[in-house]
Amino acid sequence: MVRLIACLGLGAFLGAVVRPTYGDITVFSNAREKILTEIFNGYDGKIPPNYDNDTPVKSSVQIYIIGIDSINEATMDFSMSFFVRQRWVDNRLNYTPTLNMSRLELDTKRMSNVWVPDLYFVNEKKADVHHVTVPNKLMHIYPDGLVVYSMRVTAVFSCTMDLQKYPLDDQKCYIVLESYGYSTETLVMRWHPNPVEKADNLQLPQFELQNITDYICDVTYAGVTYTCLKLELFLHRNLGYYIIQVYIPSFLIVILSWVSFWLNVDSTPARISLGLLTVLTMTTQSQGAKASLPRVSYIKAIDIWMSTCLFFVFAALIEFAYVNVLARVDQRKVNSVTSKLNEAKEDEEEKTQNQQSWCFTKLEDKERARMLDKISRAIFPAVFLVFNIIYWLVYVFWEPSPAA
Repeated sequence: MVRLIACLGLGAFLGAVVRPTYGDITVFSNAREKILTEIFNGYDGKIPPNYDNDTPVKSSVQIYIIGIDSINEATMDFSMSFFVRQRWVDNRLNYTPTLNMSRLELDTKRMSNVWVPDLYFVNEKKADVHHVTVPNKLMHIYPDGLVVYSMRVTAVFSCTMDLQKYPLDDQKCYIVLESYGYSTETLVMRWHPNPVEKADNLQLPQFELQNITDYICDVTYAGVTYTCLKLELFLHRNLGYYIIQVYIPSFLIVILSWVSFWLNVDSTPARISLGLLTVLTMTTQSQGAKASLPRVSYIKAIDIWMSTCLFFVFAALIEFAYVNVLARVDQRKVNSVTSKLNEAKEDEEEKTQNQQSWCFTKLEDKERARMLDKISRAIFPAVFLVFNIIYWLVYVFWEPSPAA
């Protein structure tokens, strides 16, 4: 019992020592309000900090990538969620800290009173600043006038893609930032020493973000120079999905079309069913593989592959048609010879000679059809193998020239 009372007494003593009193909180709040009142007294947020000195404001920009949500080849754009962080010095916001105050953390309602750089994204299609549960914005003001401003944005950026090697391609997408209204005489934006940071769990479903390069790209419009920053995102497409969903199924369909070469020449229903099935399946798969792609005027790697596979299964069907024609010609010859033998009613010796001639003709035509099947068993796989070697060597190592 005594020990319990001692512990409770020690806890109460520590709480009294550690916890600030309401009086301390009131003093701190009053000091903060006093500083805010002083720095915003006569402050005009519509005028840049160094406007009277004729020197540009230097703003440091940093991007923190939360996630790249989607990359769409059909619309040629990508969606990304990120934080935009900016730093600049506004000497009009200098203050003397009190009570170990390291910075002022402004509420979103007070942020509208502070001048901020008019940064905008040049290649942005659609963007939103998050407002759940409050506007996702942050602004800290330090005693020396340093302003740290951050906001969370989700935006869709345009990205011109070269799909000649699709799906064995790499893409370069850009994020371009400029000042909308201030020239370099008023505002100069430059990258932070660490321009881009990424979330540790950043993953893309079909791409791998291999490299990010930052540039300074100041531009001139109508004789006026504006500050400009650019990020280049190098994206390498992962081939696993396309190997499983496109290349392996089409490869197996082509091999399936070769089964008809091992069927009997007289198995017309089986061979024609197999040929039509492979052609229709290949046509459907080809349309599905290219459904999500834009209608570009150049030939893509996937077009070469699907068209060649379709050609092979169609050629197998044509080969059967030719073999079937040979068999039908042979049958007509047999029927013609039999009819003449029945009508002529020649003697036994002449009849025997005609039967031997009929047997020879039958063997000759049947052998031609069977020989064509045997040749196709070797020619079709060999040509398809050569095509595969050339296709993969070209599209793995070839780099298309950049568009002018």
